[in-house]
Amino acid sequence: MTILELREKRAKAWEAAKQFLDSHRNETGILSAEDDAIYTKMEGDITALGKEINRMVELEKLNNEMVKPTSTPLTAKPESAKVDTKVGRASDEYKKAFWNTVRKRDSVEVLNALQVGTETEGGYFVPDEFERTLISSLEAENIIRKHAHVFQTSSGSHKIPVVSTKGTATWIDEEGAITESDDAFGQTLIGAHKIATLIKVSEELLQDSAFDLEGYFKKEFARRIGNAEESAFLTGNGTGKPTGILAATGGADLGITAASATAITADELIDLFYSLKVPYRKNAIWVLNDSTIKAIRKLKDQNGQYLWQPALRDGEFDTVLGKRIFTSPYAPEIASGAKSIAFGDFSYYWIGDRQGITFRRLNERYAENGQVGFIASKRVDGKLILPEAIKVLKMKATSGT
Repeated sequence: MTILELREKRAKAWEAAKQFLDSHRNETGILSAEDDAIYTKMEGDITALGKEINRMVELEKLNNEMVKPTSTPLTAKPESAKVDTKVGRASDEYKKAFWNTVRKRDSVEVLNALQVGTETEGGYFVPDEFERTLISSLEAENIIRKHAHVFQTSSGSHKIPVVSTKGTATWIDEEGAITESDDAFGQTLIGAHKIATLIKVSEELLQDSAFDLEGYFKKEFARRIGNAEESAFLTGNGTGKPTGILAATGGADLGITAASATAITADELIDLFYSLKVPYRKNAIWVLNDSTIKAIRKLKDQNGQYLWQPALRDGEFDTVLGKRIFTSPYAPEIASGAKSIAFGDFSYYWIGDRQGITFRRLNERYAENGQVGFIASKRVDGKLILPEAIKVLKMKATSGT
């Protein structure tokens, strides 16, 4: 079944679910236990179709990459020798030396080539090309990084000037004095917190030249670091890690507090939408847990229209009130006192990557098991520069929460 056919099938299933919901609610607007079970199954089918569509879209992207030619055809007389014009960690010599060292193929030439990438704490900086592909993979794993403003810094910290109070204009009489009204500037400091992970690889795999070591490292390190980053970018408290968007101090502004600790209403979602200032709504997105999406699918506006709308055609996306939805397992679920929904322009969340991802090889630590350890580490920080750019919906806090 094609992606288009799956989209059409999901659209029909959604229409059937809406009709079932509208026709089986009793006079108080509640489904019977039997009807609720039927609707829950219909909703589950819609969710499953959505996940299959996303899976096929990613597979199609991968297939398009795989069919690209692996080499460029000769259109002119080949040169007698290839000249590597790149220098430092971008050079082919450095890349070759780095992966030879990972596989433990030492030589004087290898060690000399790696001098440009020696890290002060031990180990070597990864080649530039590998670092770029790893960062790209991090974006695929991490929805916050994908929508945030990401920059690189060579120092451990970066000061960002922020306008804390804006000046205003006033009406004055003829020849009257103009009231002074200056902008007040503050500073936000982006630091460099260290994040690291360790992978063990058998010596047999390292010696097997057919094993795609570079691809494996890129995928596995990106998955681990990407997941840890996304959790911190959302809920980090700023102590030894980035300050998250939902942090109590330094996080997004409160848009609305729900009247319930266990449920969200359509009016509350609409109120959250309009609590965000107009300039930020242009590029605003929703970020929430998958379970929260399930809870708000049944909600309608005052005109009887469902707030959640599925993507019907290729290139479209599921939306709530016309804005795209992104789910993260690290967004809090609906619970007492939880900040369950974030809505706003996530480009005002700034992520500072300290330049250079470091690899270290541990030769002896796991030698008795026939394994070699590899540590990948990087320094990163993140902060919301303008708290008003993102609004959150907070669930009512019950006593004892």
